[in-house]
Amino acid sequence: MFKIVGRESMAGDTVILNEIEAPRIASKAKPGQFVILKANETGERIPLTISDLDANKGTITVIYMVVGKSTALFKTLGVGDAYQDVIGPLGKPTDIEKVGRVVCVGGGTGIAVLFPITRGFKETGNEVISIIGARTKDLLILEDKMRSVSDELHVCTDDGSYGRKGFVTEVLKEVLEKNKADLAVAIGPVPMMKFVSKMTYDYNVKTLVSLNPIMIDGTGMCGCCRVSAGGETKFACVDGPEFDGHKVDYDNLMDRLRAYEQQEKQAYDEFCESEAL
Repeated sequence: MFKIVGRESMAGDTVILNEIEAPRIASKAKPGQFVILKANETGERIPLTISDLDANKGTITVIYMVVGKSTALFKTLGVGDAYQDVIGPLGKPTDIEKVGRVVCVGGGTGIAVLFPITRGFKETGNEVISIIGARTKDLLILEDKMRSVSDELHVCTDDGSYGRKGFVTEVLKEVLEKNKADLAVAIGPVPMMKFVSKMTYDYNVKTLVSLNPIMIDGTGMCGCCRVSAGGETKFACVDGPEFDGHKVDYDNLMDRLRAYEQQEKQAYDEFCESEAL
């Protein structure tokens, strides 16, 4: 069992932070890697990217949005409760090296995935310009942490309730016009990653994206995380989760993500009704 030793509600209680005792994972995990969590014997295996760790305490931190039955079940777990299984670290770590100027773009809960990667590039001696965004102020997470690992931080919201009104791509265009970037990292909703990649392609900036939203079992066995990158079929969990953003077939990826929306909503509604949530 893997005990929860810290819990924080974020973004109006729709996003939850869990700090979990997992000393062996904490001693080995690298930025960009993920773990598989299972709440109980009948629970679903859920892949979540590690957003932080403390090797001395032997803990890892994951941040997730409550969007379906399994994450709703996770939300019922408090400090002192435990996950039955936490498996990892899995996936290929981010290739972090000194390249010069790195632009890190995050949206929604993707900011949680972006944070350790941004920190890694900053600690390696790069100049880091970060752009983070959310639909509204209440859904913005980890602003202070992102600011602490960035030379420059831009914040925007779709509705203008905080920071600059507009999308991260609008700010990105201004940053790329002003500064020569050596690398971009974009993590967030698939449409956001698609349009960030289209923009950086025009500016000839190598771009990494994380395709963690489509992963399920995390080992390549289920085949559900198939993605097309550069015309080749890849598996997000074992070949990624990071890929060259200019090679990903985003339209195919979005179609696959929508395949079971109706069934997922039904399972979530039935769980909430049974638990009186």
